[in-house]
Amino acid sequence: MSHPAFCGVSRQHLGDLLEELQPKWHTCCEGARHTRRGGARQRQPGAGPKYQLTFRDRLVITLVHLRTGLTQEALAVAYRVGSSTISRTISEIRPILADRGFAVPHRPGLRLRTLEDVFAYAAAETIDLRLDGVETQVRRPKAGRPGRRAFISGKRKQNTIKTTTISDHQGRLLFSGIQRPGRMHDQTALRTEGIAEQFRQYPQVKAKVDSGYRGLAGEFPHQVTAPPKKPKDDACDGEMRAWHEARHRQSSARICVEHANAELRQWAPMRRFTGRRDTYDQTHRAIAALISDRAAKRPTRHDHSTELVLVSDLTY
Repeated sequence: MSHPAFCGVSRQHLGDLLEELQPKWHTCCEGARHTRRGGARQRQPGAGPKYQLTFRDRLVITLVHLRTGLTQEALAVAYRVGSSTISRTISEIRPILADRGFAVPHRPGLRLRTLEDVFAYAAAETIDLRLDGVETQVRRPKAGRPGRRAFISGKRKQNTIKTTTISDHQGRLLFSGIQRPGRMHDQTALRTEGIAEQFRQYPQVKAKVDSGYRGLAGEFPHQVTAPPKKPKDDACDGEMRAWHEARHRQSSARICVEHANAELRQWAPMRRFTGRRDTYDQTHRAIAALISDRAAKRPTRHDHSTELVLVSDLTY
């Protein structure tokens, strides 16, 4: 099960996760025992019943469940334990993966956890951001439940949950989260998530967005770039060709964030989430953090200048 085809991470990445998360897991376990006992331990470490699964097994089980969507019953058969043990294992490891934050290129010890962190990092490193929304299909609530219509997406005609994705100019994932019902428009989410306030706080940060964020581009014309509006039907051919060219250039510069969203959809729960909705946020952040680890290792490509350089100043 530790093969990359099942768990979705390389051998080296899995080893790094074991080294990083095992102390945190032991700390959480000791804290839970201290709470149950109501005081300090009275026996020596190692006494009492032993775990059926080691921490490596627990981490691999959680990664396989997140990557492939394999059911808990199937994992229980593979590891020869009860399905309740698999359920408890996933509920213990998933929060630890979700709390890791997002990796930063060329900054091994730095993790981004909030929108404030992302915009502060972009301002310090002079990085142009790419913003987009991603929708994940979820199960339809039962009839008569309050808020049932709030999750129906007008675009996909399905019950979905939307999240905001932020990447750099190479499509390396910097942030993904802040869930909202599928019925909510992207422009409305900007006001509720506080993205517009971050642009006011960091006026030097620039971003490229799609047409769903056109209102944000109108509010911050010097910071946010959206696709140009289509000319009227009676526009001349030259104006239409200029619009097509400008739209193509803006789309080419923004397409990298779509690639970041495509990496999310390689994991089964991000294509169709069949679990409880109260666990979707943890699942999404855990998967996004793993993707950011791999994306942060990509080398930075520097754009070469195409400006004409004068070879000689000689005059004839």
